[in-house]
Order: sequence, then C-alpha cells, then structure tokens
Amino acid sequence: MAAGEVSIDGQVVDSGEARVSVFDRGFLYGDSVFEVFRTYGGVPFGQREHLERLQRSADRLMISMPVSVETLSSEVAATLEAAGEGEWYVRVVITRGTGPLTYDPSTATTPLRVIIAAPVSVPPADHYERGIAVALLHASRPTDDERASGAKASNYLANLLAVHEAKQKGAQEALMLGRRGQILEGASSNLFIVKDGVVRTPERQTGILMGITRAAVLAAAATEGIGVEEGEVRPEDLYDADEAFITSSIREVMPVVSADGRTIGPGAPGSVTKRLHEAYLRTVAQATGAGV
Repeated sequence: MAAGEVSIDGQVVDSGEARVSVFDRGFLYGDSVFEVFRTYGGVPFGQREHLERLQRSADRLMISMPVSVETLSSEVAATLEAAGEGEWYVRVVITRGTGPLTYDPSTATTPLRVIIAAPVSVPPADHYERGIAVALLHASRPTDDERASGAKASNYLANLLAVHEAKQKGAQEALMLGRRGQILEGASSNLFIVKDGVVRTPERQTGILMGITRAAVLAAAATEGIGVEEGEVRPEDLYDADEAFITSSIREVMPVVSADGRTIGPGAPGSVTKRLHEAYLRTVAQATGAGV
C-alpha cells in the first residue's frame, strides 16, 4: 500500500486502513464527483478553485454537499498535516452515499466525502524536453450528455479505454472528438494549439471540462501579452499548428509534438509553450511560496 493519508467524513486514517462500504454508490455506479490538485512546497495550488468546482459538479448531479467548501479546506489541511513532509497528490471525492441496489439516486440520502493524500507522481522530465504524442479518438462519455455536462464525475471508463487505445498507438494522451468531429479535450487534460504566435483552445461547450490549470494558463498568457482565441479546434488545425500543448494539474503545461503519427511544427517543444509553462510556474510560486 502506498504511503499517504485518507480522510473519510472528517476522520483521518492511514491509507492502508481506509474503508468505504461496498454499497456506496460511488463504488457501485461511479455516482460521485471529484477534484484533483497537487502541492508545491507542501502547499496546495488552486485548492479553492478546485473545491468550488467540486461544489458546482455536485450541484449539477444533484448530490448534496455534506459540508461547506471551508470545512473541506480544513479537512484537506488536516489530511496533509497527517501525511507530513513531501509533495502530495490530493483527490477529493463526494459520493451520493450508500443505499439499496437500485439506480434510483433518491434512495441515498447521506453523501460521503473522501480526501486522499498520496505521493505525487510527476511526468518524466523527458516529456517536457522532447514533448509527447497524442491520438485523436471518438468516445461516448457520461458528461457528453447535456444533463451532466460540466460536471467532473467519477465515471471515467470511456476515458480510461481511450487512454489505453492511445497507448496502443504509441501516444501518451487521448484527445476526444465531438459529434461534429471537433476536438473537445484530452482524456484528463485541456488542449491548446499555437499558430503564428496566437494561442487557440476549444471554447466552452458540451463535453468539455473547463480546467483550473487551463484558466491559470489563459491568465498567464494575458500577463505575458500572448494573444489567445477560444473557438473550434479541428483535427486539421492541430496537424497544421506551429506548436501544441495540453494542461492539467499534474502535467502543468505539457508540449505535444505529434498527433496521430503526424509531426506538429518542427517536432519539438515550441517557444510559446515553454514561455507559458514558465509563466504558469511563476503563478504557482507566487500562490504557494514554493520555489518551482
């Protein structure tokens, strides 16, 4: 069992001692919402934004938040304090709770909250130095439905299968395509392309989760005076881009150098990508006080 600590309904226990009922709907049906963020110098980055989005996800799926965002923040702090020194991957999960074996969500009335602090596993340095490959795939996900759109729900089976297929193709991330063939997002990331010095990223639409890291990068681009457009991004736009990158809490700003076996730009991380990653790290350092 990996090192770390877990908080269940406010009670912190060693990770090896954490237990949740097999009748919990999060386990049975993926009937839960979650957020993931990481620490820098032991301090969480973007925690407030992540927990507020968790609240919105729960509202979207009609899961009653059992405690306030402020209480959750205190419980994250207690979990990290128990975990001790080091850098931590933090996952906060709210499930609908336990109930009878039925699809009817109204039969569960006591939501469960779980906070996991596990050692953070960052991507290899080589991925930032040389870039990664992506594969474009079609997948039908629960959050592609208007009723669940915008929620960070735990039912990630379609994403997991897409990543597996991408790995079989020699890629490190899967990019999901929408019904019109447009690129939506990565299986666990947001996409950006760069053309003629201008950054472009898919606009808000069904099937896209507006990432917290995405927002931080957009803010960094504005600070750096880099032009940004939000609009449709199609496969041919990616293939023809000068640069491309994906963003997520753990990856930060990850350069993409090929898609579906086609080389993007010169086939190496570009200057705009590097500049935005550096700006993002300055944002992190300012917010956490960590030297990153």
